[in-house]
Amino acid sequence: MTQGASVEDQSSSVSRRRVLQGLALGAGAVAASPLLAACGSSSDSGTSAAASGGSAAGGGSVTFGSNASDAVPKAAYQKVFDAFTAKTKTQVVVNTVDHNTFQEQINTYLQGSPDQAFTWFSGYRMRFFADQGLSTDISDVWAKIGSQYNESFKGASTGNDGKQYFVPFYYYPWALFYRKSVFKELGLDPSKITTIDELKAAGDTMKKAGLIPIAFADKDGWPAMGTFDYLNVRTNGYDFHVSLMAGKESWTDPKVKQVFTTWTDLLPYHQSNALGRTWQDAAGALLNKKAGMYLLGMFVGQQFPEGPDRDDLDFFPFPQIEASYGIDTVEAPIDGFMLSKSTQNVDGGKALLEYLGSPDAQNIYLASDPNNVGTNNGTDTSKYNALQKKAAELVGAAKHITQFLDRDTRPDFASTVMIPSLQKFIAKPTDIDAILESVEQQKQAIFTS
Repeated sequence: MTQGASVEDQSSSVSRRRVLQGLALGAGAVAASPLLAACGSSSDSGTSAAASGGSAAGGGSVTFGSNASDAVPKAAYQKVFDAFTAKTKTQVVVNTVDHNTFQEQINTYLQGSPDQAFTWFSGYRMRFFADQGLSTDISDVWAKIGSQYNESFKGASTGNDGKQYFVPFYYYPWALFYRKSVFKELGLDPSKITTIDELKAAGDTMKKAGLIPIAFADKDGWPAMGTFDYLNVRTNGYDFHVSLMAGKESWTDPKVKQVFTTWTDLLPYHQSNALGRTWQDAAGALLNKKAGMYLLGMFVGQQFPEGPDRDDLDFFPFPQIEASYGIDTVEAPIDGFMLSKSTQNVDGGKALLEYLGSPDAQNIYLASDPNNVGTNNGTDTSKYNALQKKAAELVGAAKHITQFLDRDTRPDFASTVMIPSLQKFIAKPTDIDAILESVEQQKQAIFTS
C-alpha cells in the first residue's frame, strides 16, 4: 500500500504562523460497496436526473457522493447545487450516505463505480487516494481558482506528485464549547481556564452544581480522536504528534503513556457511557444545560437552534498542559471535494469543483450552515457571526494546525487500529499498557506493508 506524506511534507503546508494568519485572513474490492451504491435514491438526491454524461455548458448531470447526512449541512449543500444548476444547466445528482459509513467504505467505493465528485478531507487522506490513482488531477481547476486562495490551502490540496487533487471548502476549529449563560450563573470565566488544572477546577464547580463537566460521546469511534490529539500536542508538542501519526514514533514510548495517564485523570469529568452515545446526543446535553462544556468541532453549532440558543454558544481553546508548548497548536480540519478516477463527465465534474471553490458557492453554504469558516479569500466575512470571527482569529494566532487523527495518519491505521483502541481505553482505562503494546504491534505491521 502506498505510503502517505512524510512528517516534513505534512507540516510544510499549514504549520507556519504566517501561513495560519493567511488562513484567518482568507477567512482491494472491484465493486462499489452495496450500501454506498444503494444510497443514491431519489429521496437522497438533490436535482433528480439520470447519471448520464454531458458537458457543464450543455446541461447533462454530475453525480456527487456526499457524507453530509446531517440535516443542516445537507440542506446547505442543496442550495449550493441548486445555484450551480441555475448557472450552468448541469444537474447534480446527490448520493448522500451516513458520514461514518461513507468514511469507513470510501476505499472500496473509490475502487468500484464511484460518483464523479465526492466530499473528502485535505492532507494525508487526500494524498493517500491521489497516490493510489483513485482520484483525478484537477490542476487545471486550480489554474482558474488559485489566485483566490492563500498558498496554505493550495499546499493542503496538493498531492505528493505536485499536482492538485482537492478543492477546500471550509475549515473549523476544535475547542471547548460552552454556554455563556451557564458559565455566568456558575461564576466561571473561560479566559481563566488556561491550564489543565484550571479545567479540572471548573469541572469541580460544575459537578457541585449537578452538571456533567464535559459532554462526551464515542459511539461512532472518531470523536475521542480529538481529545487524544489535544492531549498529545499539549503534552508532547506538534512535531512529536505528526511524527507519531506518520508511524515514526513508538506507541509504547513513555510520552504516549503520559497522554493516556492524563486522560485517565480527566475521564471522571467526562459524560459516562460514551460508547453508547453519538456526538449529536452529547451536544444535546450541552444544549439542554445538562453539561457545562464539550470538546468538539465548531459544527456542534448545527445542534443549536438559531436565535438565543445559538447566540449563547461560545468556546475557548483547549488549555495548556506543558508550558513549553502552551496552546501553540489548533486542531482545524479542512473539508472539501475531489473527483474520482472514473468520472463519466470530467468537464462537468471539474466545472462543479470550480464553482464549489468560488466565493459565491461558499457564501451560499455558510448562510445556511454558519458553523464553519470559508476558504476562498473572497468569502464575505462581513456576514460572519461571532463564532466564525473568533474561529478565524484562533486559527490565525496558532503556530501549527493539525487536521485530525484520522486525517493525519493512514486511513487503515486510523479505522482498524485507533478507533477500537481508543474505545477499549474509554471502557477500561486501567489497561493502558496492554492497549498501547497492541497499537504498536499493529502499527509496525501496517506502516511496513
